[in-house]
Parts: sequence; C-alpha cells; structure tokens
Amino acid sequence: MLELTTASIEESAFAPYGQMLSDPGADSRRDHAAELSNGRPGVAINLGLTRAQPPAKLPIEVIKMERHPLSSQAFLPLDCDRYLVIVAKPQGTDGPPDLATLRAFIVPGHVGINYNAGTWHFPLTCLDRPSTFALLMYMDGGPQDEDWHTLDEPYLLAIA
Repeated sequence: MLELTTASIEESAFAPYGQMLSDPGADSRRDHAAELSNGRPGVAINLGLTRAQPPAKLPIEVIKMERHPLSSQAFLPLDCDRYLVIVAKPQGTDGPPDLATLRAFIVPGHVGINYNAGTWHFPLTCLDRPSTFALLMYMDGGPQDEDWHTLDEPYLLAIA
C-alpha cells in the first residue's frame, strides 16, 4: 500500500483543485467567491444538506474517488470541527485521477470548499464527530452527475 500525508489547507495549495470559502473579514462581503460551473444548460442547481460521519477506523484507506465532470461542487460546513479533503487532477482533460497530483488537506470547520468541475475527490469525511454540510451542485440525478474510479492500489492516510 502507498502512503499519503495530510497538510493544513492553504489557498495556493488548493487552487489547482478549487477554491476555499472563508470569512471575508469584518464589515465586508465577497461576491463570486467560487467558480460555480455548469456544463449542462438546463440542469438546475441543487442546494442540499448532507451529514458526514467520521471514519470508523484509522488510517483511512483511499481506494475510490469521485468527480463531477460537468459541475463544480461546493461544501459549506454548518456544524463541523474539521474535515478531510483528498483531491487529484484528471490525467489529461478527461482521464482517471493523476496520482502525481493527489493531495490530502485538513480543513477547519469554519472554511468551505468548492471543487472545480472534473476534480477527482474522496467522499466528504469529517474527522472529529458527525457533521452537517450544505452542498451546492448542478445536478439532475442522471448518470452525468458523477463518475467513480477505483485506484489500482490503495493509499493509506494517517491523520496528522
């Protein structure tokens, strides 16, 4: 098995995969804080709620990843201490995960994230306790909403 280590999320390190959504500061507002994209005209945006569970055991085994090839996907923590984001760019423009770009980030519970369309990612994983998130994604329930990929070899991720 291969090993993967975590890092605290930083805007510059996460930028190839999406955007961080954080407090704009006192008495301010930040419009267009994320690059929301919809590659299917006529498909509506979905504002959903999801409840994530912490991993049943550590280290976490990363064997499957998902992506949304035609939509960005944002997660906004509503009740969370910290959570895990594991991402990879595609090989080429539409291929499986490029494992040379595989990264794992620890995200504080007051920061949201927005994945760029096509970014491969591990399912949402909170770390300390069950947590609730709002999610924002263009979707219609059809097969073009998401793709899944099983890695040839699992990665073990220890939480720092």
